[in-house]
Parts: sequence; structure tokens; C-alpha cells
Amino acid sequence: MASRLEQDLNRLDAMAFHRREWSEPEIRRYHEIRRAKGDAALAALEGLYRWMFVPFSLWPFNVHDVLADCLAALEKGKRLTSRQNLILKLLPPPPDETICAAVTDHELHVQKGTYENLVKTQAKFTQNELTIRSDPELQAQWTHIKAAFDVMAYQDHKGVIRRSMDTERNLRPSFSVDTRRREDAFHAAFDAFCLRWNLYGMQNDDPLLLKLSVNITPHGTMIHIPSYWSFDPKRDIRWEAIARLHRTRVHGRQGSALAEGLAQRRKDAEKLRQLDQEALRLGIKGRKKHEFLCAGLGWVAETSPKRITRLRTEFERRPCARKAE
Repeated sequence: MASRLEQDLNRLDAMAFHRREWSEPEIRRYHEIRRAKGDAALAALEGLYRWMFVPFSLWPFNVHDVLADCLAALEKGKRLTSRQNLILKLLPPPPDETICAAVTDHELHVQKGTYENLVKTQAKFTQNELTIRSDPELQAQWTHIKAAFDVMAYQDHKGVIRRSMDTERNLRPSFSVDTRRREDAFHAAFDAFCLRWNLYGMQNDDPLLLKLSVNITPHGTMIHIPSYWSFDPKRDIRWEAIARLHRTRVHGRQGSALAEGLAQRRKDAEKLRQLDQEALRLGIKGRKKHEFLCAGLGWVAETSPKRITRLRTEFERRPCARKAE
């Protein structure tokens, strides 16, 4: 039978973006501390560690780095700092396996640059890609950039240079440019070049045309329609597939009628809580208590006791908002 360490590493093997290669050192450190000091020493990190097996797309911050910092403190026999403890306290439980499985499958497509499971019209992309690849002006401009900058300094291990990324609501973390700094000047020139040709980057000397894409983020689902794309909402997107992917994180139905019903049930549940306390004070039990509760709620006495039980149970799991004392 595989050890807990082997089981955890095997889980990473099934994930996108080379997760085992990237995360294995911290996973091994975690298990080394567990063997040396016991599970109790890692109790505060249990929730954070579980986030290591959540798809990158759902991470609210770099979980790997925070875990590494916390493990380093424990290895030295130190306590976690108040700031580290605050992060651990605020971090919600990781998404369940159903959500993680759906997003992992999505990430495996994203890793390959394929969105055909969510987007129908590949022909539009192919047409525009052929056009720019054969355009001598694009190649001439790229030659000018290479003459002005050492572009290899900005490439990743695949030879890819990516332009500055668009962000949620177009709020960019950094928007300043100092052309006296070589790096700033390069990125400004490269961003201008990518804007002109509708690129998200270059791979060596090959232009990487923007695609109609769908991406999961920690806070929602983003659909990016390139500015060159002649968009047809009925033919270009597999809405059912996108809705299915998005709904994996949605708990329960929503809508104005449902919201009104929930608000009324909250009021009834708070009233029921008060009536239960009053019945206890008066010593009312059995059928008389049931009639007392129904009268207080404005319900007929023939109401099934199960309805009252459901109301009481629902808001034990989801407490009513109470006024601050």
C-alpha cells in the first residue's frame, strides 16, 4: 500500500502545469516534519496543505510560497508569526473534489492552449493566424525589436515572451513605464507590438495570436473575446459547457423569488428560535407545543411537524443574522 507521501505525490501527477515538479520539495518537507514531530506539529497547516492539491486557477495567492515559509519556521523550531496565523485563519477550506476535478480537466486543456471543448469556431482563429504569419511587416517589426533588445533575456524555458496580461475589470497592478529602464522600455515596445497584431506573445520568431478563451479564476469565470474576432454568440461558444464548468462552484439555486423565500424563512427561523425558548420557559411540550409554535408563526395547527424541524435544522447549518448587541 502506498504511503501518505506517495499518495500525495501521485495526486500531483494527475494535475496540470507540472505540479509534481513544482511542488514535490515542499510536499516532502511537510511529510518529513510530520514523521519527526508528529501530526500535532502540523495541525495549523492542515488546511493550507490541502490547498496544495487544488488547481492553480483557484488559488487566491501563491499557496506554495506561504507553505514553504511556514515549514521553514517549524523546521527551525519557531512558532508561526501572527501574520502567518492570520493568513491561515482567513483562508477558507479548499474546494471539494468535484470542483477540483472539473477545474483540473479545464487546466489540462489550457496547458495545451486548446479551448475547443468550450469554443466552437476554430476557423476564425486559423484564418487570422495564417494572415499574420505571412505578413512581412510583422516580421520586420519583430526584427527591429530584436535589434534593440536582447529578447532572449525575456523568454521562458519554451522560448515564449508574453505581453502584459489583461486583468479583471482592467485594473492593472502596475501601469507606470520608465523608458530609461531597459526592462520597462522593452515591455512597452513589446506590448505595443502585441496590440498592433492581436498577440498574447511570441515563441521564438513565431507570433502567438490571441484566442477566444474561457478561464477559471479564484473569483469567477472569465471569457476573453479578442478584439479582431467577429463574435457570434450562438455559433462561437459552447454555452452549456461553460455554464456546467461555472456551476460546479455554485451551491444551490438563485433568483429573486428564491431570495425572497430565503429572507422570509430567515425571519421565520428567528421567530421559531424565540418561540422555542418561550415554550421551554413555559414548560409546554408535545402537541400543545406544536400548536403554540404554529400559532406564533402564523401557520395552521395542521402543519406537519417536519416543516418546523426542517426550518429549525436549515438555520442551524446556516445561522440567521442577528443584531449586534
